[in-house]
Amino acid sequence: MKSETKITGVGGYVPKDILTNYDLQKLVDTSDEWIIRRTGIIKRHISSETENASNLAIKAVENLIEVYGADLSDVDMIVVSTTSPDHIVPNVASLIQGHFGIRKTGVMDINVACTGYVYALSVANAFITIGQNKKILVVATEAISKLIDYTDRNTCILFGDGASAFLLEKTDGKGAFIATNFETNGSGADSIYCSNHSKNIGESSVIKEHHIVQNGAEVYRYVMKNVVDGIKTLLETSQLSLSDIKWFVPHSANLRLIEGICKRLEYPIEKTLVSVTEFGNTSSASIPLAIWLALKESKIATGDKILLYGFGGGLTHGGIIIEW
Repeated sequence: MKSETKITGVGGYVPKDILTNYDLQKLVDTSDEWIIRRTGIIKRHISSETENASNLAIKAVENLIEVYGADLSDVDMIVVSTTSPDHIVPNVASLIQGHFGIRKTGVMDINVACTGYVYALSVANAFITIGQNKKILVVATEAISKLIDYTDRNTCILFGDGASAFLLEKTDGKGAFIATNFETNGSGADSIYCSNHSKNIGESSVIKEHHIVQNGAEVYRYVMKNVVDGIKTLLETSQLSLSDIKWFVPHSANLRLIEGICKRLEYPIEKTLVSVTEFGNTSSASIPLAIWLALKESKIATGDKILLYGFGGGLTHGGIIIEW
């Protein structure tokens, strides 16, 4: 499918409250040295009791408006990626619409866990390319700390909160989107989950309700076995090679995991954009937050080819190649 979509603005936001590794030492049996050695995470931002996914999203959109002077009055679709919505109903996209008073727009939330943002971008690009929409607000927002058991050191050291917003518009010129690839292994869904109503995931029983449970070793094996091949498939689909890619932006789950992926790809870590060291694992918001940080540091230039790749709950993985 020929892309007719351009990215015209990026915004981001992280909560003011910070949870450091030293703070976590007071909660569980861990240390700053151990967390950095195993994950690369220095700190994470945590939403307050009155901040939820919609509040973080609204702040990210406000940042987009402030920096780019964006006009949202004619946005005709809002696509939100979130694993940690305020409510089951209404969706976060409706809350964003209501706050900004955008008169004529569709709204939808997508939940594909940490892979969700690349799905949201792909959906928005498809809507514009087929002529259904002309201007789409794509938001990834996670108040993931609301789902964390802070007595479980396997998860509490990893996750943080944040949001990012991209504005996508129809263009008469060359579109930004080059290729996509998505893959799933639902038989491994019990490797990372947060339960809702059901007490089972497939054949497995839920061991903890309403909190994130993760089999870190199994997720690591899945990622290392499948993500590198998925990236190679994406490159083949695009008829590009890694040497054509200016920036690699993987899901910022764990810096050591990202280093392992780069090593297997033989791709320099110096050309990899991450948000995990400063923000922790922000689930589907981690990729756009890494881009937001890179733009603030003037790293990304017009014409750069960027490979975005998500992986996580589902089990899912997938990516997009764009040209900035």
